[in-house]
Amino acid sequence: MKKRIALLGSTGSIGKQALEVVQAHQDRFEIEVLTADSNADLLIKQAIAHQPNAVVIANEQYYQQVKNALSLHDIKVYAGVSSLEQIVEMSTIDVVLVALVGFAGLKPTLNAIEHGKQIALANKETLVVGGELVMKKAEQNAVDIIPIDSEHSAIFQCLMGEWHNKIESITITASGGPFFGKKKAELQAVTPEQALKHPNWTMGNKVSIDSATLMNKGLEMIEARWLFDLPPADIQVCVHPQSIVHSLVHFTDGAVKAQLGLPDMRLPIQYALSYPHRLPTDYERFSFLDYPALTFFEPDIETFRCLPLAYRAIERGGNLPCILNAANEIAVEAFLQRKIHYLQIADIIENTMQKASFVQSVSLNNFVQTNAEARQIAREFISFT
Repeated sequence: MKKRIALLGSTGSIGKQALEVVQAHQDRFEIEVLTADSNADLLIKQAIAHQPNAVVIANEQYYQQVKNALSLHDIKVYAGVSSLEQIVEMSTIDVVLVALVGFAGLKPTLNAIEHGKQIALANKETLVVGGELVMKKAEQNAVDIIPIDSEHSAIFQCLMGEWHNKIESITITASGGPFFGKKKAELQAVTPEQALKHPNWTMGNKVSIDSATLMNKGLEMIEARWLFDLPPADIQVCVHPQSIVHSLVHFTDGAVKAQLGLPDMRLPIQYALSYPHRLPTDYERFSFLDYPALTFFEPDIETFRCLPLAYRAIERGGNLPCILNAANEIAVEAFLQRKIHYLQIADIIENTMQKASFVQSVSLNNFVQTNAEARQIAREFISFT
């Protein structure tokens, strides 16, 4: 039988590539639900092309536009954030692919887990904010969480057949982004356009800026801490400009496993959907002859301060990673809107981490309150810069 997929965030970069994977394997997958925040035009096109059972447009002002455009199709149309969170309960869904950006992914993911849906997770913030809560619920409900981030997919793949063996440490690779090798003095006046020019990957704006600040690696480190049950001290980050080695697993006998491949997000997306099977593709193949030198470097944590801030957040725990994430989302948005300069992103995050209320033992309600408070503190700091 085909796997029926609810694709949350279908109009973003991961969502669009996931639809390519589904289109290429129509004998294996079909789209049951599509959701978008505000991109009504693209959601309509995707719905007509894939004929899902239902669609959700989270921004309610576009409901009538989507409803009218799909009136001749047998597609249910819902609107609002609550609909986005509830749609995952449908009994006809087998897999929920979470490609939402930011904090918005947490509640739908938790609800999907509570209803026994397999999770294909491309929203790292869900585990950054609520990793302990999410993984505990997944265990209680016997739900698999299959990572889509290329780094976590690589680790997951390296662990196939190794679950009984102890991990010594893992290494998450980073391309270094567009500013690899630059120092603070060279980054004072960089523009959003420059920061968005990732050298290897095609990603959405938020993830591209996170890559440019190395916050992306900080968030991935926190995500890995929960996915693979490792202390932060056993999770290293190294810069690998070629983006061929996607991550490495170090075992206690000294052996190291790595997963390699050309930078193409369709591969980890497809693996998450087809797991435990591998499906054939016509993607371009990696050859060592095309890459005679693969290089690796220590990250420059003096210049790219977001990475050590992420380590600080997860080492203290509680709601501090939630504070970090909320402040980062606000700071990145402000940078894209040219309200702050690039180096102020880390300043805003650090300031918010210092001022927001710290809670050690957190519930979902705590996360919601913390997210709102941290965003407000970050906005106030920006208004005074």
